[in-house]
Amino acid sequence: MKQGKGIENPESRFSAVLLAAAKLPGVRINREAYLRSALARHCSEGDIRRAVEESPAAAGIAVEVLDKVANDSIRFETGKVSALSAAAGIPGIFALPVTVPADVAQYFGHMVRIVQKLAYLYSWPDLYSDDGDDVDDATMGVLTLFFGVMFGTQSANAAVGKVAGMMSEQAVKKLPQKALTKGLIYPIVKKVAGYLGVKMTKDSFAKSVSKAIPLVGAVVSGGLTLATYLPMARRLKKHLASLPLAEPSDRVMDGEVVDGEVVEDHEPFTTAHVDQHDADATAVKLEEPQF
Repeated sequence: MKQGKGIENPESRFSAVLLAAAKLPGVRINREAYLRSALARHCSEGDIRRAVEESPAAAGIAVEVLDKVANDSIRFETGKVSALSAAAGIPGIFALPVTVPADVAQYFGHMVRIVQKLAYLYSWPDLYSDDGDDVDDATMGVLTLFFGVMFGTQSANAAVGKVAGMMSEQAVKKLPQKALTKGLIYPIVKKVAGYLGVKMTKDSFAKSVSKAIPLVGAVVSGGLTLATYLPMARRLKKHLASLPLAEPSDRVMDGEVVDGEVVEDHEPFTTAHVDQHDADATAVKLEEPQF
């Protein structure tokens, strides 16, 4: 792919928007607070404590419970993002230079929110690198892959499965930095980012057109957001729930936090955990790029 300059490159354009969205106020989900709140009505205090300290899988929480909580979170975030998108469509054509960038930012921000919630339910570690809102390269890498799963790219599905396998085998409590930023997974991250940059530009144009007529634009914009966000969130949920990392386990960890890097496996890249597209009738059918 021919490289453009700075933000003109689709890969760089997507990464810039994702980074900005991930840093928006209110976008970061506190893993402990979310798990405690989400599981409070379904699990004992002991199970919740272990889910927070280790993972829901280590706590032995049933997949059925996690699926119910995940669906509740998806409905909540979908309702919020659709309402905000509809509100952004009210001003009409004269406000387009302001409303379109704002709508894209809040849409991506809510995607980052649901990504975190689903990841934490299905036993992924904290996606942010520290207690602040800073986003390191590993976080950007895994967020890009999660977005790729939401948009239906097969290579992202396989890469997420590979990363989950690394963490499951090594019982780590952090993202595999080396694999996501330099090693086996990194080239896939870059290709997925490039594809999403192109897709983002096309979708933004479609939303711009929908906002050209006041009030009517609000209905169309909100409806378009509902028709895309909901099936994409469900697609990610289905894939994360299918991975071995999410399977309830009775294993007892020794309490050690593993700080070392995951040793990279240079075997041929596998697509064993490739997700099937959600059958929701509202899902937008995406043409799979040949990576």
